[in-house]
Amino acid sequence: MSDLKKSVACICTKDKKILIAHRNPTGQMGNRWEFPGGKVEGDDTEVTAIVREMHEEFNVKATALEKITEGSFEHNGKVSMLEVYHVELEHDGIQKPYDLTEHTEYKWISIYDIPKDNFVDSDLSVYDKVVEFLEKENLV
Repeated sequence: MSDLKKSVACICTKDKKILIAHRNPTGQMGNRWEFPGGKVEGDDTEVTAIVREMHEEFNVKATALEKITEGSFEHNGKVSMLEVYHVELEHDGIQKPYDLTEHTEYKWISIYDIPKDNFVDSDLSVYDKVVEFLEKENLV
């Protein structure tokens, strides 16, 4: 079980919208939209992975609030776990843009618009649970 890979997805909310990011055009998931996040590495916990990934990829401080759901997906023949968290960011990236390292752009959109974008499969696999959480918490 220790070789099971884990990733985190960050659901960041602001004014009834959520943050999504467009991946750089390299790799199998290049040029697709996703919830920000990334791999849980080494001694990371899910929470420390969220803080590290958001700093590395957006140069922003993040605080993990609560776990929303989890799912699994297959990538290159290996099963990975996806842990989804509601995350608060120190700012919204509008007045002071985020410094992007893994993405070409980001935007705040309605959660209901996600099926219209070319979204990564792993995030789409938890989409319904994310919508359910956001509706229950009156965040959409």
